[in-house]
Amino acid sequence: MSKRGQTTALNIYRLLLDTYGKQHWWPSDSPFEMMVGAILTQNTNWQNVEKAITQLKAADALDAQVMLDMDEAKLRELIRPSGFFRQKAARLRLFCHFYLKHGGESGIKDLKDPRRLLLSLNGIGPETADSMLLYALGMPVFVVDAYTRRIFARLGFTAADATYQDLQDYFHAQLERDAPLFNEFHALIVQHAKQHCRVKPVCQSCPLSIPCAFSSSNA
Repeated sequence: MSKRGQTTALNIYRLLLDTYGKQHWWPSDSPFEMMVGAILTQNTNWQNVEKAITQLKAADALDAQVMLDMDEAKLRELIRPSGFFRQKAARLRLFCHFYLKHGGESGIKDLKDPRRLLLSLNGIGPETADSMLLYALGMPVFVVDAYTRRIFARLGFTAADATYQDLQDYFHAQLERDAPLFNEFHALIVQHAKQHCRVKPVCQSCPLSIPCAFSSSNA
């Protein structure tokens, strides 16, 4: 891992917060809804997830026991807008069984190693598990996604081929282990990736242009 000049991850956080303000993420009415959303958002955009969540709510199906008791074909139809609905329906039912077995979010949080157990479920990888831990359970675990990798590699802070664990370790070493901070920082990263640090970046007026190695090399 490298760090460009004296700029730190905390400096980047402050610049992004000054630019975009608080993001109030993850949008959900309950921890369980958030966990469902974390599974549904795999390989799709948030607008499609919102459509699926809306349909689950309209059918009074945003409940772990209801999802388990429901015919899987009906569950697939309700979450169809999120894409890969057959695969996600099976993953949701597996997660619902896990959720009820361990007594809901409070019980999951009290487990000795909830992250390891979540990762043992088919279809739940590090990003999904960490999103659940951070956003639903309030645990200080930094969530890494493709946006994080893109932005911090372009800044020159991290390697483009860094692993998920490498990137997470970087943030855990740079920042105080604080769930609200991690929550806000990740949401700001997502916002910045959408506004400026796109696949084809919009470097003009970018709030990170001064510390950015990518911007400097393309000036």
